[in-house]
Amino acid sequence: MTAEAPLVAPQNDHRFPCHTCGSDLRFDPASAQLVCDHCGNTEAIGGGAGPFGGMVELDFRKALDNALPGAEMEDTRVQSCPNCGAQFELAGDTHAAECPFCATPVVTDTGPHRQIKPRGLLPFALDQARARDAMTDWLGSLWFAPGGLTEYARKGRAMDGIYVPYWTFDAQTASSYTGQRGTHYYTTRTVTRDGKTRTIREQHTRWRSAAGRVQRFFDDVLVLASTSLPKQYTDGLEPWDLSELEPYQPQYLAGFMAEGYQVALQDGFTQARGYMDRMILRDVKFDIGGDEQRVTNVQTQVSAVTFKHILLPVWMAAYKYNGQTYRFVVNGRTGRVQGERPYSKWKIAFAVLLGLVFALTVGYFYAMNQ
Repeated sequence: MTAEAPLVAPQNDHRFPCHTCGSDLRFDPASAQLVCDHCGNTEAIGGGAGPFGGMVELDFRKALDNALPGAEMEDTRVQSCPNCGAQFELAGDTHAAECPFCATPVVTDTGPHRQIKPRGLLPFALDQARARDAMTDWLGSLWFAPGGLTEYARKGRAMDGIYVPYWTFDAQTASSYTGQRGTHYYTTRTVTRDGKTRTIREQHTRWRSAAGRVQRFFDDVLVLASTSLPKQYTDGLEPWDLSELEPYQPQYLAGFMAEGYQVALQDGFTQARGYMDRMILRDVKFDIGGDEQRVTNVQTQVSAVTFKHILLPVWMAAYKYNGQTYRFVVNGRTGRVQGERPYSKWKIAFAVLLGLVFALTVGYFYAMNQ
């Protein structure tokens, strides 16, 4: 986690030579194998090693104390975009690139970057062609989107397949609470207004003190470990089927980029605690029962905290169109799309004009019939 930790392995380039011709292999989402584009050779990816498929959780406290085993750390070569701050890993033979997050030209920094090694990932299931189809279909479904942008995206430069970093957290919680339970009851009374008498039914609430204890085990609370994209985009790509996680193997990254995490482990857990606290509050209200609940105090003990660093697959496109940058992301498993919603001023103006013409036409015929 820190610069003082010892190096344990050389930098990982994620390059795998073809055993037939020596060219680079890449991971093919369609076949879930390594494929050589030069000679067509395919090679299977072996199963993960270790107990439970190599997906054992890591101890959160040990990580904060910089006491993780050296084998859980790795050195990677990353580039930090000078415009948006994204940090992404490039193939070992790449020395210049365009930032996949904002389309800014960058020159690589070949210095190593030390981080906690990923424990698992969801491999890409959609290839670039299917991801582009999903993106252009989404653009085509948006009202007032510029038609030129949709066509530009359809014929534009290649999309980037990027593994985006996340943290997952497990924790056991036990919470003691105090509050009040509200039970509704009703009374009726007669009122007279404007000479008319009627009976109305009024709701009241009877409050009683409540106290108790709730417990919950949280499994795989997912926290985005990147700051390169607006959170509403990545949240919009959910759900992710984490039961399909594969043990991390660098072969899955062949032909793709991987973003380094920018959210520190402690900060990630702070976000996870926010989610846990909301779920605990819901549990407390359910435990109090009644028709309404008032929660005055909740004290939570958190224990057995573990975590994983995982990578999730996202196809990404950043286009500069008419002087503006538009970013789109596609879930590399499901094809779900999110991004900046573009608007065409001409389409909006035409719609307003059409609305005015329709209103004037209706008004004209209405006046003629009077």
